[in-house]
Amino acid sequence: MGASKIVWAGRVISVLAALMFVFSAFIKLAGLWDVGKEIARLGLRDSMLFPLGLLELSCAVIYLIPPAAVLGAVLLTGYLGGAILTHWRIADPIWGPLLLGGFVWLGIYLREDRLKALLPFRRS
Repeated sequence: MGASKIVWAGRVISVLAALMFVFSAFIKLAGLWDVGKEIARLGLRDSMLFPLGLLELSCAVIYLIPPAAVLGAVLLTGYLGGAILTHWRIADPIWGPLLLGGFVWLGIYLREDRLKALLPFRRS
């Protein structure tokens, strides 16, 4: 697969990952699907919905801005770390946030040469 195809694959993966965050943020900001009940089940207050949605949306937007994409990936990783801890604390599955974090980093790795220099994989 050519270099440009790999970069485009990274862009597609990045956009799909960011859309997941944007969708989740929209649900929180609009209060759809009884998200208040779910957040209470997780042990959080209703008053946290709007700030969490705004934080999630902000991190996703930063991730989509090419010069700031690595910072966005770090911020999204922190956000997902909180999600993982919140779910783990009540014995919920943590696979969703783990996989989403993997897609965030896979997308940025495929499209960002600076990361390939920092995290080289051995080639035979």
